[in-house]
Amino acid sequence: MSDVNAPVDSLFLAAVPIRTLAAGRHLSDASGFFFRRDDRLFLVTSRHVMIDELSAHFPDAISVELHTSTADLAVYCDYTVPLYENGEGLWRQGFDSAGDIDVAVVELDAAALPPSLVHRAFTPRHLPRRFEDIEAGSSVLIVGFPLGFYDTLHHMPVVRHAVIASSYGLRFKGEGYFLTDARTHRGSSGAPVVMRVAHPDKAVCKLPWLLLGIHSARLDVGNRDLLEDEALGLNIAWYSDILMTLTD
Repeated sequence: MSDVNAPVDSLFLAAVPIRTLAAGRHLSDASGFFFRRDDRLFLVTSRHVMIDELSAHFPDAISVELHTSTADLAVYCDYTVPLYENGEGLWRQGFDSAGDIDVAVVELDAAALPPSLVHRAFTPRHLPRRFEDIEAGSSVLIVGFPLGFYDTLHHMPVVRHAVIASSYGLRFKGEGYFLTDARTHRGSSGAPVVMRVAHPDKAVCKLPWLLLGIHSARLDVGNRDLLEDEALGLNIAWYSDILMTLTD
């Protein structure tokens, strides 16, 4: 992509708003981001955005807004991604010994994308290499579209400040996720959880952020008294290394 003629952090060009559709009807809003593996471009979000049996959520397509002008970030196009072909789901989802992982990717057809697409994409070089360097209490950002809210003129996400609330690199309760402490809302599902790179190398200098995880949902406890006890304010973020499996 060409450099944008505006003072905008490249992080805002990596995330996109997602609208789920069924027969063209708007079902819900979510968040997503780009991940590039070699010459292939993927859209990443939460698995429950693609399908959620518990809530009877069965979209057949998703729509995203793509920037198409380096001179004017208000210029965009709607891009629809079908989720099924001949009855088979087109997305990839993961699982491990503990069960399903709430992350999904769908590969984007390069030939169908607008030739003037303006974006940034995370790559394998943006994934953490040394978990021990990421301390509990570290400041991170969740980049998304809470309650479908965003800058509707420039089609930019908003960021919520968070801190890592569990030992990073340790599977919380044996699951493939860690915890963040942040105020989050519906619509943030699928948002990247990132940390600024202090001294980026050439491979990541245009997007100087570590991709730590994929925000999934708020975490609650089953025995909480809804009248007496406030919500924990904790959230599930699935480890980003699952993307290496899903994009292989």
